[in-house]
Amino acid sequence: MSETWTRPYSPGPGRWLVIAWEAVALSLLAWSTIRQFDLTGHGVKLVACALAALWVIGAHRILQMGAYVGATGVRIHGLVRSRTMSWRDVAHVRLHKATHRVGPWQIESGMTVLIERRDGSMVNTELWAQGIDFHSRPSLFRAVYHELRNRHSDAQKA
Repeated sequence: MSETWTRPYSPGPGRWLVIAWEAVALSLLAWSTIRQFDLTGHGVKLVACALAALWVIGAHRILQMGAYVGATGVRIHGLVRSRTMSWRDVAHVRLHKATHRVGPWQIESGMTVLIERRDGSMVNTELWAQGIDFHSRPSLFRAVYHELRNRHSDAQKA
């Protein structure tokens, strides 16, 4: 039986800015590589095609990133890998106040959604209140968080 996965929110327009930024960065990398190694002909084509393929794959993954829900579980698509968990493996869906330590200072970076599994491990989601999807839409962040909690709660009752 195949599961239907839906993302309970629309991606923010900032994703397109990230994809454009990556295109510029990879173009500069191609240019500097070609200049550094004095590439011509097939070398230029090889570098250009390799970096274009990398950009297409990266752009696709950026567009797919996020949390997806289904009747039987939750799927987290990251930039490099994806994880699927059944609702019965999830102990809690909770908000986490993320901080980063830089020397003696702690820098707050906003709220994120964490999934705690029954085995005690934590799974980071791509849901960040200050991220490209929710930065200008804080009510959507809260709605997605509540959607995940409600789905988990409904699955626990069933």
